[in-house]
Amino acid sequence: MAREAAIDFLLGSREPAIRFLTRRDVLGEDVTPDRDEILSGPLVRGLLRGQKRDGGFGVHPYQKWGGAHWRLVSLVELGVPPDDRLRAAAEDVLGWLTGDGHRKRIEVIDGLTRRCASQEGNALAVCCRLGMADDPRVQLLARSLVEWQWPDGGWNCDKKAGGRRSSFNESLPPMWGLHEYWAATGDESARKSADRTAELFLEHDLFRSLKTGEPIHDGWLVAHYPPYWHYEVPHALLILSRMDTLDDPRAADALDLLVGLQRADGCWHKGPSWWRKPGSSGSNVEVVDWGGRGPSEMITLNALRILRAAGRLDA
Repeated sequence: MAREAAIDFLLGSREPAIRFLTRRDVLGEDVTPDRDEILSGPLVRGLLRGQKRDGGFGVHPYQKWGGAHWRLVSLVELGVPPDDRLRAAAEDVLGWLTGDGHRKRIEVIDGLTRRCASQEGNALAVCCRLGMADDPRVQLLARSLVEWQWPDGGWNCDKKAGGRRSSFNESLPPMWGLHEYWAATGDESARKSADRTAELFLEHDLFRSLKTGEPIHDGWLVAHYPPYWHYEVPHALLILSRMDTLDDPRAADALDLLVGLQRADGCWHKGPSWWRKPGSSGSNVEVVDWGGRGPSEMITLNALRILRAAGRLDA
């Protein structure tokens, strides 16, 4: 069966983290992560390589894609157990996002905060996963996202936007971050804010125009890894699965879309990359190689997680 082929593909990964997550999240086994084994994986070692004494990596935390901000998202998604190195990297990110230099540049135009809130959203999720939810700076991120939320439930950094619709790109990471903050602290304002964003996405069936019913953007219908700050249906489904909202009938078309992306080999394949291979010249160079076109371990893992959460894994 295709499902068994996909699981065999994941269990044969060179990355211990992927093998562990497959057993825990797809097969439902009661397993405990082996910290040393997970830290020995080539992706995890690559993401931690070059860390400096201050916790950063010798570049701005947001540099694409070698800054601490991006490395931490990838490490957390790989399920790396929290340790001093990851928390030190988070200190680098928090120093940037909560510093006066950053906060003073945030603009309010026509009563709406214009903010690339994916930055705060990803950082909030990461810090909560690292056990740092009680840090006052993390609390500031959560409080700020709730305060900056637009009337339709999202966020936007477009200074010219009229306020009728926010940005899907800028809204998915804050929804994840606020959900993680609620899960870590029980903060109801964070939960309600995340639920408002989920409603925004579900109102559109995750990808449809309200006017025409057609896909808003063809790029949303393809799986990429890592997605970074970009919105796409597979990643939106992953975050919604963590919020236990996939039983909403409005998620059905998106789930059908995900199933339709599965290939004959049982796996899900990666679309065009937002990154360039390590050692490349120019910008957007990654610190690890997530693999070329063809079957993707992380996309396949996440697809199976989503289908299990939706009760479709055995279908």
